[in-house]
Amino acid sequence: MAKSSNYRVQPRRRREGKTDYKARKAMVISRRNRLVARPSLRNVTVQIISAKPTGDIVLAAANSRELTKKYGWKAATGNVPSAYLTGLLCGLKAKTVGITDAILDIGMVIPTKGAKVFAILQGVLDAGIDVPHNEEKMIEERTKGEHIAKYAKSLGVGSEEYTAKFSKYIACQLAPEKLPDHFDKVKDDILGAFKEAKVVELSKPQKSPSAEKKLEAKEPQSKAQKAKSTSAKEKVISKDKTGKAKGKAPNEKISDKNVAPKKKATKKGEKKE
Repeated sequence: MAKSSNYRVQPRRRREGKTDYKARKAMVISRRNRLVARPSLRNVTVQIISAKPTGDIVLAAANSRELTKKYGWKAATGNVPSAYLTGLLCGLKAKTVGITDAILDIGMVIPTKGAKVFAILQGVLDAGIDVPHNEEKMIEERTKGEHIAKYAKSLGVGSEEYTAKFSKYIACQLAPEKLPDHFDKVKDDILGAFKEAKVVELSKPQKSPSAEKKLEAKEPQSKAQKAKSTSAKEKVISKDKTGKAKGKAPNEKISDKNVAPKKKATKKGEKKE
């Protein structure tokens, strides 16, 4: 609610907790590609985006559902290992397009240690994309799913709680204790799929022929203007040297002969000479 006459209503997406406009403005001003990491409970989406005046352009993207469709991932698509593999997949796609660096955009997510956004970041880094980061935020054990395997072993294989919590793993014929091995296999498949991929260099925007003609037409005009300015400067310098000014003759020295002698002042009652 308004507390004073100077109260300003925040933008809608800021009120909904979706966009931090201050952080977004800083990233857009930097003119660098943004690594947008958006994890949810069931899926993970990773995009590398370039901000343009007309709007954001997606240069490379990957979703965790691609892991199940193309690379045989049997585990959940919203956990930490799937976040790492999705980041790795997006990073390899970006590399083939010619992207070499980016900055991390985590949105409104709180940057806690071992979070899924940092698993995504670890995957992108392993793909060869340079992203500024802090090593303390990433944990290798969680990226491979070793914490899930330990928890499954602690419940006991075949127990009621074990079958209830890992029912989807069992339905896909994957034992949760062997999740790190399955992770390594899928990772090797992703890397193998991009071994023969050709890296395309980002081409600079070419100038249209009409723009080139305009530049060619401007060049002779600019040369003529430069010639005029240089001739004008030379005239000014020559005038300064000769002592001439606009509409005025040069100052002449006055000889003593032409100067009339000054008359002495006379007091009252004295005769003039």
